[in-house]
Amino acid sequence: MSMRGRLATVLGLFLVAVGLIVWSVATFLSPGVPGGVIDFTKAQAAGQPVNLTIQSVGSIGTGDHPTWVSYLAKNPTTGKWVHDTTWKLPANTVINVTVLQYDSGSPLRNQEWGQVQGTIGDTATLNGANFSVYNSNTGNGVGHTFAVPALNLSVPMVGVSSSATVCGVAPCGTSFAHNTETFSFKTPGPGNYSWQCFVPCGLGYLFGNGGGMSTQNYMGGFLQVVR
Repeated sequence: MSMRGRLATVLGLFLVAVGLIVWSVATFLSPGVPGGVIDFTKAQAAGQPVNLTIQSVGSIGTGDHPTWVSYLAKNPTTGKWVHDTTWKLPANTVINVTVLQYDSGSPLRNQEWGQVQGTIGDTATLNGANFSVYNSNTGNGVGHTFAVPALNLSVPMVGVSSSATVCGVAPCGTSFAHNTETFSFKTPGPGNYSWQCFVPCGLGYLFGNGGGMSTQNYMGGFLQVVR
């Protein structure tokens, strides 16, 4: 092969390698393909608090990624659990959140994620008891977090016992082992505010933050706040 041919081959391989790197980085950073939007603006009178009920599960059990961890939300109109994590909420309104947490937990890599931040009173309840900090080195650890960075909102989701009977296909019924957490926050003005679980449980991905951890309709989504 001539020198020119060898250079062309090397350049071609280099461009392929660059393309693969760019694709990998874009895939890692992408929030995933948007799904539907659950509307929470019409389930109550204007100005009244909104009740948002969600559940976090260790594996969704169906779809393209059946083994991925996921959040689901209860549609306020139909009462059905929906695998969509973009939620339309009214602006400047109190949101009362109830989380049914079905996944097991572990000690946090950074104990700061065990603090409740950005909620009304900077507190939450765990199975009816108020708390502001959860020590993940005790009990069953923390399974996930619900965090909205733009609102400085973060709440740890305490794990269930790893020896408990774990729900395998979502949505999960309350007969399965779970923790119930509640907290409230107030929406800001109109805008799209991303939320995500920030406990890295995406094993096999860069920094443990790939897969379901960085994909919309699994462990991340948007608060679509409207006037």
